[in-house]
Amino acid sequence: MLKGLSSYGLYGDLLSVYTKCRVLNCPSDDFTFPFVIKACSALGASGIGQQIHCVVLRKGYERNVVIMTSFIDFYARNVDIGIARKLFDRISDPDLVSWNALLSGYCFNGLDKEALGVFGEIQGMNIKPNVSTLASIIPACTRLGYFYFGKSLHGLAVKCGYFFNDFLVPAFISMYKSEVDLSSARKLFYFAVERNVSVWNALINSYTQNERFFEGFEMFREMLRNDVQPNSVTFVSTVPSCENYFDISYGGSLHCCVIKHGFGSQVSVLTALMSTYAKLGEISSSEILFDQIPNKTQLSWNVLISGYVNNGLPDESLVAFRKMQLEGFSPDAISIVSILSACSNLGDILLGQSIHAFVVRRSFETNINVSNAVLAFYSDCPLLSTCFRLFKRMATKNTVSWNTLISGYVHSGQKDKANVILHQMQKEGGKLDSVTLLSILSSYSESENFRKGTILHGYAIKTGWDSDVSLTNALISMYCNCGELDAGSLLFDAMPERSVVSWNSLMTGFRHYNLSNDVLVLFAQMVKENQRPNQVSILNLLPMCSMLSQGKSIHAFALRTGMIEETTVLTSLIFMYARFGKIKLSLLVFQTGKRCDISLWNAIMSVHVDTKNAKQAVAVFCEMLQISLEPDNITVLSLISSCVLLNSLNLADSVMAYIICKGFDKDVVVSNALIDLYARCGSIVVARLLFDYLFEKDAVSWSVMINGYRLHGDAEVEEGQRVFNCMVEDGLSPRTEHYACMVDLLARAGHLHEAYNIVNRQPFKPSLGMLESLLGACKMYGNIEIGQRIFQMLFEMYPQNSESYVMLHNIYAAAGKWEDANTVRSIMEGRLLRKLPGFSLVGDNFTY
Repeated sequence: MLKGLSSYGLYGDLLSVYTKCRVLNCPSDDFTFPFVIKACSALGASGIGQQIHCVVLRKGYERNVVIMTSFIDFYARNVDIGIARKLFDRISDPDLVSWNALLSGYCFNGLDKEALGVFGEIQGMNIKPNVSTLASIIPACTRLGYFYFGKSLHGLAVKCGYFFNDFLVPAFISMYKSEVDLSSARKLFYFAVERNVSVWNALINSYTQNERFFEGFEMFREMLRNDVQPNSVTFVSTVPSCENYFDISYGGSLHCCVIKHGFGSQVSVLTALMSTYAKLGEISSSEILFDQIPNKTQLSWNVLISGYVNNGLPDESLVAFRKMQLEGFSPDAISIVSILSACSNLGDILLGQSIHAFVVRRSFETNINVSNAVLAFYSDCPLLSTCFRLFKRMATKNTVSWNTLISGYVHSGQKDKANVILHQMQKEGGKLDSVTLLSILSSYSESENFRKGTILHGYAIKTGWDSDVSLTNALISMYCNCGELDAGSLLFDAMPERSVVSWNSLMTGFRHYNLSNDVLVLFAQMVKENQRPNQVSILNLLPMCSMLSQGKSIHAFALRTGMIEETTVLTSLIFMYARFGKIKLSLLVFQTGKRCDISLWNAIMSVHVDTKNAKQAVAVFCEMLQISLEPDNITVLSLISSCVLLNSLNLADSVMAYIICKGFDKDVVVSNALIDLYARCGSIVVARLLFDYLFEKDAVSWSVMINGYRLHGDAEVEEGQRVFNCMVEDGLSPRTEHYACMVDLLARAGHLHEAYNIVNRQPFKPSLGMLESLLGACKMYGNIEIGQRIFQMLFEMYPQNSESYVMLHNIYAAAGKWEDANTVRSIMEGRLLRKLPGFSLVGDNFTY
């Protein structure tokens, strides 16, 4: 009875029969216990199994090798592999079955190196391995990557006559697919005497694991054509082909096939289908399948949670995460990774920190995937100081860990720190991958980064990453950003396969340097080679149009392709028409867009400001408020610019009140614009109050305040000097524009010696405007001595600038030094320098 129940896998019934026998005092012998122990192991009934162990010891069967072997398997799979090893060591003369049980136990617990040690012991005992031995050790070699040893086992299997065994062929196929030697896996498949479902499954899985999804799906179809009945493993192996290669129609067809073959209620198959539907964007279908699973597993919950996250539904993922715990499932590493991603998407720092605390409490920090997810959360927040501290504490780091930190610094604009981390990664032996290169290349946007970029390009070639299209696109962008357009073009021309991003990368480079003809030619070539442009292509084209007809053609193309629905395209069209003076057409484009899109309102306000139609810009702002559309920082900046043009203190006061009410004053850029507004409207006192109340001052803050005092002339010279000195004392290094403001401020007030001293002391080369400003003040105040010194500096740095000679000539003439004035004029004529003629517009005629 026990043997029959065991053969049919009816282990629950087997234990019931055994329990009834014990109640009825039916005797047990050495044939009884192996069946009962096997049932306990299969059911995970560790408590009952340990009780039976006590019975066995009490009845004196501990010397029975068969019974002890059953216990070795039971303890290895359900309790502790250490106990299994101790039981094995007590067997005086273990046979191969006992060795296989121990070997299988180590493999079951993922202790592959220990399993190899046991295999070595078997060989040391001169015991010939059998099929079970090889079936256990081959997957261990595969997981460890010991392929040379695996191939020697292949030779041993051939030598022992086991080669065509049904258990070994799938194991060897799986080994060769892990070595990415699919040709050997295929040969094994076709040499198999009997291609049962396990052999087919092994090859299908080999294709899908190596992302050869089309071949995997075709192998599944061939299996059906050969009348081989698939099982649940077949479908679990085949389903990923749909989500990675095919569309939803193939997924639906495969789902029908699952139902047809009677696996529609199998949890593993339903979970795989859930994952496929979610990845194909059909999250509602995934939810329906989840509801159909009678006995939900941890994996099915994880698939639902990650499905919500990947489909942009972080709130739903949090609800599912809570329900999972209410159902008695404790979050595992996969759950944690998904829910941290949801916290990042929501920007919920407090919840993310709570999850981090849970990770620490449950000791999940040792899991590298969880640690990387925590890093990514703090990087996305961005709380980079916390991210860096966690990174430093990580006992184990992989390439993903380094990439997360590098990417975080790049995206936050801290490019120097990103490069420091990159060098540290290389110093510690970290292996750069395509993600590393993509992240760091995006930070190289200046000519001084060109050498670093070429070094990374060399590394990409050396490691074979240069064949990656995305990386090549990043290299093209890097070369163009660094001003090396020829290098970018050569790399583009050498690409065997180009994506739309490839074309856009080069077009963006040409546009950045205003090479309009090159942009237009590249676009024409793009269309000729049947590469469909996208909205980025259009955004590159529109600013380069030299004629209105070109802009209208692009407008028509955007209409025809449906790209006109994109807000970025509409705003670019608004600016294009305004550039040609067609404000009415800009307004028409604005009216075709969505009224609730703030970007369009910002664009039309900016157009009105640029065309000096400030009243209309303010009217547009008022219309926004009437439709209850919330402005953003860009809107407010355009509004302030309108106030500057109107020069109205009353309007400025209203705008400031609105800005403070809405909290925009916390933005330093907006505050700087307000300071400049009040300075230009004549209220330097209010400008100074705004400046003093700034929570954080940047270099622009100091610039606008100094410039404000410059605009107010004599009365505020000392205040301007004091602001400049405070800036230096606060640890901010003045830039060229700060020195230029101070020179102009002092020069206008007649403090020519102080202005001249600043020109001499500043760490930068004086600009042409700075020197001409001081030279003009020398004429105003009749200071010939300083005027001559400034002219000498202008002559040495800008010898072909005729305006300098004219200004010195006027200084001499104003002082009555006509001989010196004539000498300057003679020098001009000798150098063939001419004063540029001025002109005024009167009616339709130019008058010189």
